[in-house]
Amino acid sequence: MTNIELEKEFRKRFNKEPERLFFCPGRVNLIGEHIDYNGGQVMPCAISSGTWLMLAQNSDMVFRFQCINFPETATLRLQSSYSKTGKEWFNYPLGMIHQIIQEGHLVGGLDMLFYGNLPIGAGLSSSASIEVLTGHAICTMNYLPIPFKEIALLGKKTENEFIGVNSGIMDQFAVAMGMENKAVLLNCDTLEYEYIPFEIGDYVLAIINSNKQRSLAESKYNERFSECQAALKLLQKEIKADFLCDISPEEFNAKKHLINDPVLEKRALHVVTENERVKQATKALKGHDLKVFGELMYASHQSLKELYEVSGKELDAIVDFCKTYHGCIGARMTGAGFGGCAIALVKKEMFDDFEAKLTEYYTGKIGYAPQVFASAIGGGVREEPLLKAH
Repeated sequence: MTNIELEKEFRKRFNKEPERLFFCPGRVNLIGEHIDYNGGQVMPCAISSGTWLMLAQNSDMVFRFQCINFPETATLRLQSSYSKTGKEWFNYPLGMIHQIIQEGHLVGGLDMLFYGNLPIGAGLSSSASIEVLTGHAICTMNYLPIPFKEIALLGKKTENEFIGVNSGIMDQFAVAMGMENKAVLLNCDTLEYEYIPFEIGDYVLAIINSNKQRSLAESKYNERFSECQAALKLLQKEIKADFLCDISPEEFNAKKHLINDPVLEKRALHVVTENERVKQATKALKGHDLKVFGELMYASHQSLKELYEVSGKELDAIVDFCKTYHGCIGARMTGAGFGGCAIALVKKEMFDDFEAKLTEYYTGKIGYAPQVFASAIGGGVREEPLLKAH
């Protein structure tokens, strides 16, 4: 949907002119999977797909929520606090408004129309996109001086306390702080971050949606979290470390006998080696060595498949194909796993061929088609110009 079509839809639904338009991207994590809660660094980047919000003030002192993608709408009176109701999409922007009000800020009534082109449940952070988008829009419309970093933290609070999902800060941080052609090297514990050049020249970042909903992700996520904590506790008998990511691969190999449980040992080995891969990936990107970065992507996927066991036949089929395709130099699952998306670095001029052949291979293996699209590495949340077309 174009901005002009969105404007027409806004007028039709609210019978008034829109005042402002905002956009917030989704994100992928380039490398560093399942180490954010183990004290490691992640490397997400904002992508070119995302969520738009067109809005106008109203004098009725209400929030009107409408969305092109979902039929449910809501009109809620302005009040001092809100709580989640049901599973409707508008709980995400409502939760964000709730958090801003709880911080002591005054806000006015708004008519809001959302539209997104991120596949839902694919692990590209559609929920974080809506949260940060709403936060930035509310701040702009009400002249609230809340910096992007704080908006990201309010988004995490919304997810944890209002929605009730125990997720980390990576998603909200990446979509709030993303920068064009840059990856964000982020320490999820301290929020220290650095922009790393992601200049991929003749290649494109392909995002491949497996079209398998991530049904197991939540329960298995909590299970992996507990397994990592258990492994750390055993290693702490002889190693001084607050997190698994504080342990070097050499230290781990010398002390892994302390774990004495093959499953826990595998989980810890993934964390320790993946953390090392992030360091090597940072070095590779700073040195413009895409080939090494691609090899690290493949190694990351292998570890997530065999040691952490969060992949699945769908994601493995995508990466297996990528390994045989001569125009692809790296691929891996991205996000929590058990479905969702994979990413790949593919030669620009071969992308159409890659898409066609991968789709044929995957459909033959899995029984239905994936969704394949090329993404630019985009900037974070921002205001976009209104075209005022009639």
